[in-house]
Amino acid sequence: MTKPLTSIKTADDLVTAGFVPPTDRAAIAEVARRYAVAITPTMAAVIDPTDAADPIARQFVPDAAELHASPGELEDPIGDDAHAPVPGIVHRYPDRALLKLARVCPVYCRFCFRRETVGKGEEAMLSSAELEAALAYIRATPAIFEVIVTGGDPLILSPRRIRDVASALAAIPHVRVIRWHSRVPVVAPERVTAELVAALAAGGAAGGKATYVAIHCNHPRELTAAARAAIARLAEAGIGLVSQTVLLKGVNDDAETMEELLRSLLAARVKPYYLHHGDMAPGTAHLRTSIAHGQEIMRALRGRLSGLALPLYVLDIPGGYGKVPVDAGFVGEPDPESGERDVRDAAGRVHRYRDACSDPSM
Repeated sequence: MTKPLTSIKTADDLVTAGFVPPTDRAAIAEVARRYAVAITPTMAAVIDPTDAADPIARQFVPDAAELHASPGELEDPIGDDAHAPVPGIVHRYPDRALLKLARVCPVYCRFCFRRETVGKGEEAMLSSAELEAALAYIRATPAIFEVIVTGGDPLILSPRRIRDVASALAAIPHVRVIRWHSRVPVVAPERVTAELVAALAAGGAAGGKATYVAIHCNHPRELTAAARAAIARLAEAGIGLVSQTVLLKGVNDDAETMEELLRSLLAARVKPYYLHHGDMAPGTAHLRTSIAHGQEIMRALRGRLSGLALPLYVLDIPGGYGKVPVDAGFVGEPDPESGERDVRDAAGRVHRYRDACSDPSM
C-alpha cells in the first residue's frame, strides 16, 4: 500500500484507505465517537487491506465489537484511579510511580486499557500546575526509586518538553531510574530524531540516572526498516531498551509469531520484558485470549528461545491490585464448575478471576 501523508482518524478515512468497507461506515463512525482512532502513515503502509485477518489492522482499525462490553470489563481495568494521589501520578508499588505525562497517542490501540481517558480532545499533556504538583509528589516521596513516564504516549511531545521533564526528574536525588513507555519508535519512527534522543538522554547527562525506553510492539511486521533505524539511534545513545507486548487474539497468539517477534526485538537490541495478558477494558473481549492459551504459548517458547529472549507473562489483577506473573504460582487452575480461578497478588491476597474472552478455549 502507498504510504498516506497524514494519519487516518475517521470512518471516512478508513473507508478511503480500503481498511473498512463502505457498508460498515456508520458502525465504525459510532465506535470512533466513543473511542479515539488514529493510524499513522507508517502503520497504514504496513496494513494489507486485502487481508481481512491482517494482524496490524486488527490492532488499529476499529471494530463494531468494541461497542459491546462483556461481563467483568471495567472503565479503569487496572485500577489507576485507586492509586492516584495527585493528577498524573499512579503510585501502586512502593519503589516506583507512573507519571502520566501525555493524554494523547500517535496511534490508538483497539485494546488499550486507558481507552476511556486518552485521546478525548483534552490538552496533549499535563498542565504546568499539574506537572509541578506531580513532580512535587515525587520529590516528597523518597521511596520512589524509578519513575515510569507514560500517558498516552509521552514521546509524542516535543523534545523541549521531554528534556525539561527528564532534567527535572534527574534532579531528584532518590530517583535513580527513568523509564519512558512509548510506541513512537515503531509507529512513528520519524519522530525519533537526534534532538529527541538527546532530550531522553538528558536524565543521564544531568544527573547520572539510568534511562530506559520500553517499546510497545506486538507483531514482527511492526519492526519496519524505519523502526529498526529509530531503535538503533536510541541504543547508540546508551539508552536501555526493553519491550512490552500484549497477547492478542488474531495478532500474536501462536508460538511461531511470538517467537519471530521476540527474536526480532532481541536482534534489534531490545530486551523482551513483559508479555501482558489482555486487560479487561470495555469492548475488547474479541481481542483477548484465555490464560490457558497464553500459558501454552509460553511453554512452547521456553523450548525454543533463550532466557534473554523470553518476556515475563503477567496479568494485571482487575481493580488495582497490581500485576503478577501468570506462570509462577500466582494464578491457580480454573474451577471446573464456575470457570473462576484464584489469583494471588504480591501481598498474598487472593482474588477470584474469570476469563472473559469471546472463546475461552483460545
